Amino acid sequence: MASYGFAFCVILMLFVGVTVPCEALGGRRSWRPKPWDPIIRQPVDGGEAADDGTRWAVLVAGSNGFGNYRHQADVCHAYQILKKGGLKDDNIIVFMYDDIANNDLNPRKGVIINHPTGGDVYAGVPKDYTGEQVTADNLYAVILGDKNAVKGGSGKVINSKPNDRIFIYYSDHGGPGVLGMPNMPYLYAKDFIEVLKKKHASNSYKEMVLYIEACESGSIFEGMMPDNLDIYVTTASNAVESSWGTYCPGMDPAPPSEFITCLGDLYSVAWMEDSESHNLKRETVEQQYQQVKERTSNYNTYNAGSHVMEYGNKSIKAEKVYLYQGFDPATINLPPNRINFKDHMDVVNQRDADLLFLWERYKRLEDGTKKKAEFLKEITDTLLHREHLDGSMDIIGVILFGPEKGPSALKSVRDQGLPLVDDWECLKSTVRLFEAHCGSLTQYGMKHMRAFANICNNGVSQDEMEEACMAACSGHEAKWSPPSNRGYSA
Repeated sequence: MASYGFAFCVILMLFVGVTVPCEALGGRRSWRPKPWDPIIRQPVDGGEAADDGTRWAVLVAGSNGFGNYRHQADVCHAYQILKKGGLKDDNIIVFMYDDIANNDLNPRKGVIINHPTGGDVYAGVPKDYTGEQVTADNLYAVILGDKNAVKGGSGKVINSKPNDRIFIYYSDHGGPGVLGMPNMPYLYAKDFIEVLKKKHASNSYKEMVLYIEACESGSIFEGMMPDNLDIYVTTASNAVESSWGTYCPGMDPAPPSEFITCLGDLYSVAWMEDSESHNLKRETVEQQYQQVKERTSNYNTYNAGSHVMEYGNKSIKAEKVYLYQGFDPATINLPPNRINFKDHMDVVNQRDADLLFLWERYKRLEDGTKKKAEFLKEITDTLLHREHLDGSMDIIGVILFGPEKGPSALKSVRDQGLPLVDDWECLKSTVRLFEAHCGSLTQYGMKHMRAFANICNNGVSQDEMEEACMAACSGHEAKWSPPSNRGYSA
């Protein structure tokens, strides 16, 4: 088994540079995970009200596929925390593809866990919007309380009143200016901020808190998020860095041996395990932010951690967490800071977790079988498609800006406080042109959104962009998922 771990590290160092330590993939250290309480307690009566208002929550897992197990596990775990906190199902709206619990690859059918020693977090989770219903448009309609705009699903929306509080939690892949969705198109920052502005203009809530788990998630709000909407936001990463998966095979702590995929994400488990470890009537939003910030940084090891950011109305931080997540009476005797996690977490870059998943599947198959050969080809094709996307963008940069300025023009980062792009419609059009000629971006290719934004910021016309795409990608192979199979991501 150790040789497989070593081989996987070699593959990743050659092709993509995953930051999982080789020792974590090939061996075990003596450290053992702490026992985790698997009990899902029943909700308390009357806990849904706060200051004569109602608590609402929207929970979004923006991916599908067993390799993305962790995102739905995060969201299911969040539901259990809110449910124990007294929120009613009528006031919790869940978006998840729902293809994990009963997946053929799930070693515990009908069960999802979010911690190596954790219990089932899937039981009782509302199936509000699943499968093809998990779309950005449905999410916008739910937030705005627009039942007429919702397509399919339970029809539940945030039918909030002026004194109500709203909690929104999102977990998935992201890229500069975008959050992923299992159905195209992706969620774009400008559209999302406009929805939040409309919600505020409707005078239908008192305050709102958003927790966002995704790569470059700070870019959704950087230079975009007003501070006068009575909304406070924290993100797993800043505008230029990745977020991280954890509790993965070969890591320490590791999931049960039968699991071949990551169970959670670093920022997500940080806030949820913090909530379960404290009396939320005593802990402030500020205290949770600081705890999560420290743990998500992996205790200042930013090569394997990220910078948790905050945006919007920061005065909300003085309030108690229970106003948004509810209060579990079983925590009444816990102080605000009972546990301070100090163990370094093994992690994997969000964009490379799919390779780890494929490798785990591959190495558990019997040598010499057709199935094992097929999986080796899938790993190879995945790496080749990444090379295709990266190489195509390099060529486009050279065509548009020349060999000297091309790389820097595409990778340029705007000053803090400025939005990713000035013209968001240009960004979307540029993405569609690329996908039409070069194939689907996929969750990995979302990282190139900054390059598309810089193309727009530099005044490149759509005709020039199309010519560059045609030159760079005229020979790309159809097997690399042309967008007609999935829809455009913009």
